[in-house]
Amino acid sequence: MKKRIVLALAGMAVLALGVVTAGYASPHKKAATFKVGLVTDIGGLNDRGFNHLAYVGLLRAEKKLHVQGRVLTSSSSADYIPNLTTLAQGGYNLVIAVGFLMEDQIKQVAAQFPNTHFAGVDMNAVADFSKPPITKNFEGIIFAENQVGYEVGYLAGLEAKRLKKDTVSSVGGINVPAVIRYIAGYQAGARAAFPGVKTLNAYSQDFVAQDKCKTIALNQIQQGSKVVFQVAGGCGLGALSAAQQQGVQGIGVDADQSYLGSFILTSAEKKVDNAVFSAIQSAMHGQFAGGTDVINNIANGGVSYGTIGPAGLKFSPQIAKIYADIKSGKISNIPNTVP
Repeated sequence: MKKRIVLALAGMAVLALGVVTAGYASPHKKAATFKVGLVTDIGGLNDRGFNHLAYVGLLRAEKKLHVQGRVLTSSSSADYIPNLTTLAQGGYNLVIAVGFLMEDQIKQVAAQFPNTHFAGVDMNAVADFSKPPITKNFEGIIFAENQVGYEVGYLAGLEAKRLKKDTVSSVGGINVPAVIRYIAGYQAGARAAFPGVKTLNAYSQDFVAQDKCKTIALNQIQQGSKVVFQVAGGCGLGALSAAQQQGVQGIGVDADQSYLGSFILTSAEKKVDNAVFSAIQSAMHGQFAGGTDVINNIANGGVSYGTIGPAGLKFSPQIAKIYADIKSGKISNIPNTVP
């Protein structure tokens, strides 16, 4: 009888241990079944910019949050809807699209799959604040590019002033809102640092073909530009190549592009990796911000300037002050449209 009681108690203990163990493991099991799909725009994962950074954010989520991730790349705009639809039909809990060029397509697919959560980098869920969002299952991930554009523009203005030259420039890709915000801030910052500066700007209408951006930059340099800001993704690497060849300063975009060489004055960084990771983490925890825009700015660490190159080191204290003044709100009303 005593043996039976002991065995029964032992069995209950094992059962209890199994329940505790199962309870402890359940978060990992839940995380492992949380599926996140990422669709790139035509820039692809090797753009050394925001597509790559979005992928880095997904990889971080796979490692730290144990999500199941999948990436679909887009060779052309014709791939956007099929890629988004494939992930939605595949039961992915969160589908993230990268780039404003996909905004119409992701909202179309989101409307067709109301039980799937969608998020878009550089896209607005609420384009017209007087109207409700088109889809409640879509979250916009946007950035205050005008703030970091102002910072790097201020540095460009200081460099032009030091050289006693009156021209700086920017090479945009397609004139989508994020690109325009960068350039608007850049021009305002340059003028604040050097009121007499001229600001040249042109668009390549491309985010991939480096030769197009290089041709524009060479033309700007011929007109006297001493600092070229690239705002064109992979295409913009051609603009930076022109700056290097012609012995002028270049400014990178989205990621820290100081690895290209000492001619990089600084970079306008957009923390897309952090934003994507946060979006995944929030969705996992039931905090998906559908129907709203999550704004990433200087105050919350969403944008910042990158490594300052040799030519700009003497201005580091001034740029740090500009950063602090924007963060505190002392500098505000930075334009987000180009005149």
